[in-house]
Formats: sequence, structure tokens, C-alpha cells
Amino acid sequence: MTQERRAGAAIRSHRKLDFGDYSAACTLEDGTELDLSGSVAIERKMDLDELCGCFCRSRDRFEREFIRAKNADAKLYLLIENGTWEKAYAGKYRSRMQPKAFVASLTAWLARYNCQIIFCEPATTGKLIREVFYRELKERLEVMECPQAITDS
Repeated sequence: MTQERRAGAAIRSHRKLDFGDYSAACTLEDGTELDLSGSVAIERKMDLDELCGCFCRSRDRFEREFIRAKNADAKLYLLIENGTWEKAYAGKYRSRMQPKAFVASLTAWLARYNCQIIFCEPATTGKLIREVFYRELKERLEVMECPQAITDS
């Protein structure tokens, strides 16, 4: 359905996700698929301006997406390009949303939906998305290979 190319990485989405813009899956040696789409996803915003719009104009829709992830007991990363906490605090974005309200919304999302906020430059997005999913898949594979590690600790 969609494909995006950045920094030499190709990210493809072959089906609609219940939450987030990107997720991942891999085929194991025995032919079974390890699919993260119900447990890990990345929601990408191109800048703080777009995120302000999500918190203001389309907050209900945006919040429903995070509620779906929380109800699925999933991890949702919020990847924000061209942004930093310093820009958020300083109001360096195009919106009437006050910096105090914007930062309050961001930190409420952290607490309420247990999401992970990642800031990066657009040139890093593809590499970062790949790395996040690589690590998430690797962690799951290690648990699958060593199930006693869960009970031993």
C-alpha cells in the first residue's frame, strides 16, 4: 500500500495498521511470521507543527489511536522529525498552542499511553525506524530462544 524511502531504507506497509504509521514483521527459519503490528508501532510526525495540529484540531482521532494501542497493551513510539524538547518549550512551531499546553500534552501522552517520544532529523528517520524494529524483533527472538531467562530473573 505505502512505501517510503529514506537513507537507503525501504519501509513498506502491506496492510492497514490499527495504530501507528509503521510496524514490522519477519519470517523465521521455520517459515512462521513474527509480526509486531499488534504490539509495536511507530507514529511519525514531520514536525512540531503537525503534532500541534494533532493535539488541537484532530485530538479526538489522535487520542483514539493511542487508546487502541494502550488497549492492545502495545508500545507506540511517537517519532517527531525536526523537533526537540527545547523547541517545544520555546514555542518554535507554527500554532497558537501555547508552549506550556504543548509540553503538557506531550508529557501527558508519555504518562497516559506509555509511549516513547523520539526526536530526529528527517535524514535519520529511515535508519531510526529500521533500528527500532530491528531491536524490538531481536528482543522478542532472544526471549523465544531462552524462555527460561524470564523465569530465572
